[in-house]
Amino acid sequence: MTGIPEKTTPALSESGAGSEPLGTANVPLGASLPQDDDAKAKNALSDIIEIVMQMGRSKAADSAGKSAASKSSQSLDVPSPAASALPASHLEQLADRARFYVEAANSTNTRRAYASDWKQFEAWLRRQNLQALPPSPQTVGLYITALASGAASGKKMAVSTIERHLSSLTWNYTQRGLSLDRKDRHIATVLAGIRNSHARPPVQKEAVLPEDLMAMLETLDRGTLRGLRDRAILLLGFAGGLRRSEIVGLDCGRDQTEDASGWIEFYMDKGVLVTLRGKTGWREIEIGRGSTDLSCPVVALKDWLTLARVAHGPLFRRVTGKGKVIGTTRLNDKQVARLVKRTAIAGGVRVDFSEDDRERKFSGHSLRAGLASSAEVDERYVQKQLGHTTAEMTRKYQRRRDRFRVNLTKASGL
Repeated sequence: MTGIPEKTTPALSESGAGSEPLGTANVPLGASLPQDDDAKAKNALSDIIEIVMQMGRSKAADSAGKSAASKSSQSLDVPSPAASALPASHLEQLADRARFYVEAANSTNTRRAYASDWKQFEAWLRRQNLQALPPSPQTVGLYITALASGAASGKKMAVSTIERHLSSLTWNYTQRGLSLDRKDRHIATVLAGIRNSHARPPVQKEAVLPEDLMAMLETLDRGTLRGLRDRAILLLGFAGGLRRSEIVGLDCGRDQTEDASGWIEFYMDKGVLVTLRGKTGWREIEIGRGSTDLSCPVVALKDWLTLARVAHGPLFRRVTGKGKVIGTTRLNDKQVARLVKRTAIAGGVRVDFSEDDRERKFSGHSLRAGLASSAEVDERYVQKQLGHTTAEMTRKYQRRRDRFRVNLTKASGL
């Protein structure tokens, strides 16, 4: 590779520490570096309040200056344009709303991943005495090489993980008003070589089939609120083919909270209609009743809402106080993944795996894959339920199916 960037040594202060953190020089107005915790990750973008307030002050000053000049040259007493300037409180409200929209542009998990990836990139740069700014395709090409070879973290990363890191760097540079050219040969050619050398089939999560789900439900205590809530989560997630973020993002009704990604509606004795915003946009999911009350997601959902006295706001909430107190805050999506893992192990699902393998192979996605693998209906209905744009994507979710159900060898006459 040509054009390898020169190493630079950060200037030291009297105390021996760097005079400023790596990559903070020449950062555009209001830009900030992502942090590693959830609260700071949400503020990874520029402080828009300061920007808006500065705009307000600038406009007011300009207006006041123009007004003074106008009065000095004219005898007419006209109202000053500065008098119509937006008050500071209104600007702050607009800034708060703008920050909310900025955060809504990406999911919490995405922002957390982008912040973590940037932090790891900065740590590698410090070890090499390199700078993050301005963006250098040569530096990024060396970095993804280090990720692929294990030189960056001591562990070789999968191609998909490297591509995510590259997307994270591109996003972080964009938020600073800078551009990283991923088509540059120092990046594109190296990445193509990494794909050819290290690409492997994706490691998929194990599917939870109906008999597995029933065994998992038996491990839950139906005499407690926590048990009722967890039953509803597992049954609704399976029958709807929902992602874990979609499950916890639901509200009891429409337009009840600003952070909701969807809501539910009961349709008499027919079932539940789930309206949600997923990766592919808004979609409606019909969840019908089960063959028995024990396996019915609609019954489980009504039991939880009735006994927990939840009628407004987040559908699934924290249960505290030894299972007797219902909180007001929404569940975290990681709790769904932990629920699936815990009940799968306790229910004896796939005992042919070691406990460590089961810990790795089961996750919130196992519910989604379970529906795709077990629903004996036309494939297009499963595709619609999962929100997939192609049938090929739906087939990737069909884990434990009879792969040789269609025998093209015999069908061809052999």
